[in-house]
Amino acid sequence: MLDTAPLQDAYRALLDAAATVANADDSNPAPPHGEWNADQILAHVSLISATTIATVAGIAAGANATYDNRIALDTWTIEQTIAHAGGNVGLRDRIGGQAAALCALAGGAALSDAELSTPTLARLLSNDTLLVDQPMSLRDIVTGLAEAELPGHTKQLLALLPDRAVAEATR
Repeated sequence: MLDTAPLQDAYRALLDAAATVANADDSNPAPPHGEWNADQILAHVSLISATTIATVAGIAAGANATYDNRIALDTWTIEQTIAHAGGNVGLRDRIGGQAAALCALAGGAALSDAELSTPTLARLLSNDTLLVDQPMSLRDIVTGLAEAELPGHTKQLLALLPDRAVAEATR
């Protein structure tokens, strides 16, 4: 059994940060050179969430699943995701629904301990650097989303705000 409370908390923090950025005086602050803007970050998170849901569902269905984040890094796919979601509000709504679906699918009695322990070929890149190219358990994939991926993007969103707004958002 997987406790999805940390995952729910990580999604909530990310969505709170996204709302803070969207409600700031400059709701679309320019990112530092080479970084993503708020909508691009949210589209990436949506794509990662969809990939995770697909992997969890595949394992629950008894399929040989893989976990590969490369599509979530593709510029064209990110821009298409923004357009299909209808922008920032749509992306936040989409991520909220994905969070609920993933927590329902991965938590409680939905998956057995054996399914959560299933080794899944994982390929994870960040900034054109290969971080992981080896089997990981489904449990570790979901836990990594809660402990590293989502908090990292929450910080990335908050870094778009002027210093005063960041201080207010983290109180």
